[in-house]
Amino acid sequence: MKTFDFTGLTICASDETPRKAAALFSAEIARRTGAEPVITDVPAAPCVSFALCGCENRDAFTLDLSGGILTVTAPGIRGLIYGYSYFLRKSICKNGQITLIKDISGQYAPDKSIRGHQLGYRSKTNAYDAWTLDQYRRYYLDIMMFGSNMVEHIPGHSDPGQSHNCLMMYDADELCLMASQMADDFDLDVSLWYPNDELNIEESVKIRKAFFEKCPRLNVVFPPGGDPGDFPGDEFVERTIAIARALKEVKPDAQMWPSAQKPHTEFAWGEDFIEEMNKLPGEIDGVIQGPNRAFTIDQLRRLLPMKYPIRLYPDVTHNVRCEYPVHFERDDWHYAVTAALSRESINPRPTEYRIIHRQTRPYVVGSVSYSEGVNDDVNKMVWGDMDYFPDVNLRDTLLDYARAFIWDAPAEKIADGILALERNWEGDPAENPHIENTLELFLELRREFPVLSENWRFCQLIFRAECDALVRRRRLFELGLVEEARECLLKGGSIQDALEILGTEFDDSYKQLHADIEDLAARLFALIGMQLEVERFHAEAWERGATLDTLDLPITDRAWLQNRLNFALSLDGNERGGFIQGLLNRNKVGPGEYYFSLAEHGFHVLGVRQEGEPYLDFQGDRVNTNDGSIPMSQVKLYDSYSFRCKLGGFEPGVDYKLRVSYKRSHQTVFLKKHTVTANGVEIYCGKPYGGEQDPLFDKYYLAPNTETATYILPADVFVNGCVELVICEPVAGMMMSEFWILKKD
Repeated sequence: MKTFDFTGLTICASDETPRKAAALFSAEIARRTGAEPVITDVPAAPCVSFALCGCENRDAFTLDLSGGILTVTAPGIRGLIYGYSYFLRKSICKNGQITLIKDISGQYAPDKSIRGHQLGYRSKTNAYDAWTLDQYRRYYLDIMMFGSNMVEHIPGHSDPGQSHNCLMMYDADELCLMASQMADDFDLDVSLWYPNDELNIEESVKIRKAFFEKCPRLNVVFPPGGDPGDFPGDEFVERTIAIARALKEVKPDAQMWPSAQKPHTEFAWGEDFIEEMNKLPGEIDGVIQGPNRAFTIDQLRRLLPMKYPIRLYPDVTHNVRCEYPVHFERDDWHYAVTAALSRESINPRPTEYRIIHRQTRPYVVGSVSYSEGVNDDVNKMVWGDMDYFPDVNLRDTLLDYARAFIWDAPAEKIADGILALERNWEGDPAENPHIENTLELFLELRREFPVLSENWRFCQLIFRAECDALVRRRRLFELGLVEEARECLLKGGSIQDALEILGTEFDDSYKQLHADIEDLAARLFALIGMQLEVERFHAEAWERGATLDTLDLPITDRAWLQNRLNFALSLDGNERGGFIQGLLNRNKVGPGEYYFSLAEHGFHVLGVRQEGEPYLDFQGDRVNTNDGSIPMSQVKLYDSYSFRCKLGGFEPGVDYKLRVSYKRSHQTVFLKKHTVTANGVEIYCGKPYGGEQDPLFDKYYLAPNTETATYILPADVFVNGCVELVICEPVAGMMMSEFWILKKD
């Protein structure tokens, strides 16, 4: 493919708006080459020339390459920024040289009309709260590099979880207003995520109207249906209409887009919301689909009048306990990685978000992503690129990402590294040697290009690679210790001998890797204000991207065995022996029996898909829970209204017992809907959880706040050794982590 040399380029622009774009482009070239191009009125090759055109689509631009001159035309500053950004995405900048990799001439217009990201300035985020206005400005241009036309901010007074922390240099309301002005400078639309408060409608409207008036630019207001701001569906629409009227009084062109996010306490919310929307209120311009949704995207589109377009609010920032958990289609992200890296770690997931984008795009006019910081930076750019170019090749997007932001390194290696990081999360890290190859790729890049240590995006990628490798190495090491300690006890060794084995220290190479991870965390805090620890870097909580606070949590049964063996020392000799035997055989079953753990085995062994949208309430990254008191077999809690499986291999003519471990029920005794059926035969019906209790087993071998219930499965419910089990609680649901099917005798 023919390339074009733009080394030493000049920039041509004559009118005010083109010269503004030229100045922005000149600064971008200076960042990459160290030399600021000359801006002239007369083009001379090599040159990038800017001009306005009469096109009505502000998101469109045209590129024309002829005789060493690239002409960028668009109707305004927004399109001109898109135009020069596309040039940068397709250019290699190295050692002061600029090489355009292909002829990019053509007319460009986006597939989706709404394309943006939420960049709220609040203490909950893992980076934004530490930013200056200049850093926001820089990030506005970065997301525009991949086609964004909207930013979403959060008025400080509207967020009940908002606090002013030591990192925040501005009042949150003040920042919101300044950000609105800055967005207007680039012709970026501004959306406000503005949840309801508990005031009466009149007072609530008054406060909002006053804030709307202050906003230099305001295009959309987004009140979430819940989480927070919970009201019944009909009252929510009533408040939305009242606020919309006030909005349009002061900003006539602004739009009102409420979300169909259902409060947990309002069971009929969705039906009430749709009933009100079917009255076709003119004050509402569209509806947003987001987490905690009342309907799936196809259900919402079927139920919502066609008058109202749908905007997606995709969660690109979280990994677990969220709308799109890692491996969302099969929910099998390994508990060791989940525990160590938690809900909001650095998480490039380009192939997964391509799938999600393809699933949702037919229903929506665009999206503004839900983001809590820069841990999801790759995901934002991937999603934004697909909103503009729906059929873009994913690898091309990642190559563009590398050339746009990590230009000191070969784009192919950065793109490969990003894809490799996503593959790192496949399966048990102990069984994934690919993790070590990924780390070596990034270490080699750092050795070859030391300047990359000043690039926060590269630092994020190598930080993740090192964290993945640390988890793998620790898991391999600890699994070996656990097995050695078990063998010691099985051969009659003492508890003290087993504890000594389990207490073996990590080697120096492991400790050095851990130290490098901590150094990278400090560098990311200095470069971008990323808060990877609560104490040193002022993250709001461990769940808010504070990877260093979860990195060393238990990822094997090493800590649990140490806990249980220390407990065994408190027992008398006779009881101790039985306890140790039960401990070593906790998950062991005999011929014709079955044991299942969601954490250890995953859904795919159950022979049937679960109904609805089950939720995994993962326990392993909770710093106060995963403290050595919980076996790994219980770190994944299945939270839903029903659980089902199809199993075989049981002996005919034998009575069995089903023992299930549940999270301890806090439901009222008046609930009597909990049922267990086997091949359609009702085994139990009553209050949660019923069955036979085993307090001693629970005390000895279960995590705190969990309990077992045992039900009898008579021989005649099995069909040729097969059984379909259904456990159901349709009112309040239930949470379970594992079960045993054991011969009754």
